[in-house]
Amino acid sequence: MPSSLPACFIKATAVTLVTALAAMPLWGPPPTAAAEQHLLTVRKLGDLGPWEIVDGDTPVLRYNYHPVSEPPEIKDRISAASRKYAVARSDYLHPLYGPQGEVLTEDWSPDHPHHRGIYWAWPEVDWQGRRGDLHALQAVFARPTGQIRVEEGTDFVQIVAENQWQWDDGTPIVREQATVCARRKTPAGRAIDLQFSFTALDADVLVARRGTNQYGGLNVRLSAAPDQQIETFTDPAAATPRRAWAQRSGTPRGGQNVIGFTILQHPQNPAYPGDWVQYPNLSWIQPTFPAADARYTISKEKPLVLRYRLWIHEGRQTPETIRAWWDAYQAERSPQP
Repeated sequence: MPSSLPACFIKATAVTLVTALAAMPLWGPPPTAAAEQHLLTVRKLGDLGPWEIVDGDTPVLRYNYHPVSEPPEIKDRISAASRKYAVARSDYLHPLYGPQGEVLTEDWSPDHPHHRGIYWAWPEVDWQGRRGDLHALQAVFARPTGQIRVEEGTDFVQIVAENQWQWDDGTPIVREQATVCARRKTPAGRAIDLQFSFTALDADVLVARRGTNQYGGLNVRLSAAPDQQIETFTDPAAATPRRAWAQRSGTPRGGQNVIGFTILQHPQNPAYPGDWVQYPNLSWIQPTFPAADARYTISKEKPLVLRYRLWIHEGRQTPETIRAWWDAYQAERSPQP
């Protein structure tokens, strides 16, 4: 697996290397009495199950590294027109949990069975004159290589996983490294950093949004919230700094309080800032990549690196608070691919 700096960029106090077949929980150094209730760890749920980040007894998120098959209970709820999209998928986050264990993401929705929580994929993937759809799981798929490790520090834990994009579930065309980093919860909420690196293995691979101007990139399908509010913000082109963020707030199913989900784009992303696309009826909000009416070439000479920070917090946050979050995020030192 290619080497890289941790996405959290905090001095680690412990680093644990593991393989994808490890079945036991991974534990960092013994907690102090003050930290006893908030120890970030990663555990493996079965040989081919997901990797779960937990904070004490509270789940934070699950990373589905291995393929997840269609649940039997939704088979009869998917229409004939959508049946071809009910395909086993891997390399995505679901569930993402709120502060009290609320489920904030949606997977295997009958209306769009290929929607899968938080995932990084494009509906137009061109390779050697052919076009596949990594978003809707047609012709090209992200599959695990088995190279995965966990890194633990004093106030973060992260999963670094290698995947391959495979054409027709056979020919590898792109090496992907996905880093998912959860920080310790604070009174303001919890930050989760996402970093993705994509490198072509041989021939160039081109990616684009649907029709080159709709959706694609970091895709976010959240669980429904009847009191949902979606707010997006991008500074004018002449602004310095130029911030870009979005917030979805609402009370998730089974929850008692409003939970906020905020996305920050990192200014070092190519074609920054990405357009914001939302589909409120699907509880969908995303920062798109690449720019509208463009195709981005993934080559073997230089990896494509994309970074985002998620904040999970109680209630709806003010624009002033989110601006401060964005400023802190962009001030951190840059990763090396």
